Amino acid sequence: MNRKTIAILASSLLALGAASAAHSETAPATATAPAYGSFGFDTNGMDKTVDPADDFYKFANGSWEKATQIPSDRSNFGMFTVLDDLSQKRTREIIDEAQKQKGSKIGDLYASFMDEAAAEKLGMKPLKPVLARVNAVKNASGFARLMGQLALDGLFIGPFAGFVQQDDKHPENYIVALGQSGLGLPDRDYYLKDDEAIAKTRTAYAEYLAKLLTLAGESNAKARADAIVAFETRLARVQWSRVDSRDSDKTYNKWSRADFDTKAAGFDWQALFTAIGVQKQPDFIVAQPSAFTESAKIVKDTPVALLRDYAKVHVISDLAPYLNKEFADAEFGFNSKTLNGIPENRPRWKRGVELVKGALGEAVGQQYVAKYFPPEAKQEADRLVKNVIAAMDRRLAALEWMSPETKVAARAKLAAFTPKIGYPDKWRDYSSLVVKRNDLVGNVLRANQFELRRNLAKLGKPIDRSEWFMTPMEVNAYANPVMNEIVFPAAILQAPFFDPKADPAVNYGGIGAVIGHEISHHFDDQGRKYDKNGALTDWWTAEDVKRFTALTDKLVKQYDAYEALPGQRVNGSLTLGENIADLAGLTVAHEAWTMSLDGKPAPVMDGFTGEQRFYLGWAQIWRRSYREANLRQRLVTDPHSPSVQRAAVVRNLDPWYDGFKPKTTGKLYLDPASRVRIW
Repeated sequence: MNRKTIAILASSLLALGAASAAHSETAPATATAPAYGSFGFDTNGMDKTVDPADDFYKFANGSWEKATQIPSDRSNFGMFTVLDDLSQKRTREIIDEAQKQKGSKIGDLYASFMDEAAAEKLGMKPLKPVLARVNAVKNASGFARLMGQLALDGLFIGPFAGFVQQDDKHPENYIVALGQSGLGLPDRDYYLKDDEAIAKTRTAYAEYLAKLLTLAGESNAKARADAIVAFETRLARVQWSRVDSRDSDKTYNKWSRADFDTKAAGFDWQALFTAIGVQKQPDFIVAQPSAFTESAKIVKDTPVALLRDYAKVHVISDLAPYLNKEFADAEFGFNSKTLNGIPENRPRWKRGVELVKGALGEAVGQQYVAKYFPPEAKQEADRLVKNVIAAMDRRLAALEWMSPETKVAARAKLAAFTPKIGYPDKWRDYSSLVVKRNDLVGNVLRANQFELRRNLAKLGKPIDRSEWFMTPMEVNAYANPVMNEIVFPAAILQAPFFDPKADPAVNYGGIGAVIGHEISHHFDDQGRKYDKNGALTDWWTAEDVKRFTALTDKLVKQYDAYEALPGQRVNGSLTLGENIADLAGLTVAHEAWTMSLDGKPAPVMDGFTGEQRFYLGWAQIWRRSYREANLRQRLVTDPHSPSVQRAAVVRNLDPWYDGFKPKTTGKLYLDPASRVRIW
């Protein structure tokens, strides 16, 4: 279920999407042409009737958008999706080979999911042991204990959730970090706002919970479901907004073990912590203290029968995809169809691939890299990353608004970066994970237990700086401030993001800007708070902060003005970190591309100058069409702006104006004084 839980990492993720390097399914390795068009860009997908000064996204992608239908099993579709489909296809081939090997965990896990007949025959039988534990709860202490027990199974219920992560202020240590959780709807706004679309979603949610109770053989399902929604609404009222919850300073609150009993009295913390095995930890990080205080009171005042029902529906919903068709269809009908507008469930093989990637990601990843990410691809990506880091250093050195002392520290932080490219240096050991070919739900629970216990085992140990938080098959990238690292899985290092046969301008506008995006996350409104050692500390002068905030406030205002759906605007405060990273990423990538020219002019290709090709490369990677329900949810929950607005960041960049000579009457046109320039 899409419950809001604490972020495992203080990291910033690029919007879903990735690729793998020097190989492309659309162009053989021996081909001399790039994967897209004559210079690495799909000119046929443009709509040249649109003035780039009015809508740069449509100018670059309008014909593609008109001709493209979202697949029936997708909530949105774009270049990230294309590469994700490719990654799934490749992963399936690896899994198919694994199934031929006796005793292969990869093959056995996949086979257990693909045995649909067995799931139908079992019905809800696999649920019964878990539900028996829920039904055995007699009081609030029992509920707290159940929360801990189920957390070890990867089944998070209740208003609090957490993981072991680095201590933001002492990144050389691991600590248990806790945050608000417990909602079945995507965000507190889905409970508290009264617009028509959200009200309909709430009604559908109550119907979904009633359906789950009915399928489980429970009586009086509607009234009980309504009570669960009312309980979650009480939790939603005391939870923090996503804007406050992304503030690294506000969410760093260290509590001793004793603090929980006084600051969040009424909840049996000893029962919870003992069940998880962290009762002897001296300190914890609490992200939203007031939500903990009030949620503890809510649980205390809630009848135990309602707490059992609440736990029951969340457990059923979490496990429904691994049960028979009735349960799986019910879960899909709400979480995918209602919340995201997806008409049809994914083919079973795709769901099986996702299960294997989630449970045995690095075991699959090791084979994926060997097959699809050759050493020369990693070398070229390393070179690009070094070039963009060098360009960022030049930008920092030349900044006019930053004081000399802060500038020295900022450049030292950049010099201390750890880039991770393609795949981990050390692969995860899954030897202790038990996988049975005829026990799907058991496999899911054991995989969850394996991951949770691996996470808890970090306590008291040195920081594992080799750890990755994405698999090589993921079409994505991330920045991790406490590690002072930037990470690019193999799957994002391919066309259209990166194509060794493409024009460098397009590559720098694509993967170069993605690299710059992740680098600049370490200097965005939250990343800037971490020093070169990854510690959350105040290392800027007060005047620097003031000047920086004045610039970012302008960016917030700019994005607040975008109406992505009728009556629903982009939240400039929620998306600020990603918008800064887009702006800075393009700026730095352009600098790196210019440096790569070594003073020589870029050629004209297919009638496009180098400047134009650079920005077209950026616009093409953000091709994406959304179903309305999915976009509506993203505008409430996603820290990334929609693709149209991500492409529109070019309106702040002087070289874009030089390249496209936009009319001053264009909708995107900003006079020089109004353009936001940060890095």
